[in-house]
Amino acid sequence: MSDFIHQRHKPASEITQPRELIVACAPMRSNVNLSRIVRAAACCGVQKMIACGNPKIDPKIARDGINQIEILVRRSLPPVLKELQQQKYQLVGLEQTTHSQNMHTYSFPERAVLVIGNERKGITEEVLKLLDAVVEIPVYGMPYSYNAATATCMALYEYCRQYPD
Repeated sequence: MSDFIHQRHKPASEITQPRELIVACAPMRSNVNLSRIVRAAACCGVQKMIACGNPKIDPKIARDGINQIEILVRRSLPPVLKELQQQKYQLVGLEQTTHSQNMHTYSFPERAVLVIGNERKGITEEVLKLLDAVVEIPVYGMPYSYNAATATCMALYEYCRQYPD
């Protein structure tokens, strides 16, 4: 007999204080990607997210996450990122750039904004100029990059690994 008993929907792990992580998304082409990011961010205990453009979140994909996270809709990222910098948040982009750091060795600041670019265009030059750091996830095969929602989930997981409670 196995020692493993299947448990669906175990209670959420406790965190001792609210996470100081905000997820900020450029206008997304896919509502599926945005909805997956909402679900993952909520699962990670993120309390605030910024979605730019004309976001539509599918409640069937985001599930309970849509009710667990405050989603602020803004026209564009630069003004809100400048405001968050004034509030002492570190802006960390998730992108492949000339000087991006490997996420496996990067130490996330606890008070951070994780900036996610558009699926096709990535993070714009205007936003890149505002960032304090850029991290990328190594790719070991084709295609050359991960899907935006998948990469965001990986970065959220790494942040939570570094700050488990």
